[in-house]
Amino acid sequence: MAFHLPRISKTASIPKGFFAVYVGESQKKRFVIPISFLNQPLFRDLLSQAEEEFGYNHPMGGITIPCSVDTFLDLTSRLSV
Repeated sequence: MAFHLPRISKTASIPKGFFAVYVGESQKKRFVIPISFLNQPLFRDLLSQAEEEFGYNHPMGGITIPCSVDTFLDLTSRLSV
């Protein structure tokens, strides 16, 4: 079963229980994902990789994750909410 994450414009507010991440290698796309993903080991591994590459400076206003959008969508489709 595929799990589709909503993409929300930069001006839209983030619903309670969610947070914004920016994903992509050269051009970043913004996704709003459930906070519950923070409890998932696969997602925490992805965040550790993002920390190694970007540190804690996230100029886009949300967490930047350095992977392809396809990889991100594949990973998040395997996570339970």
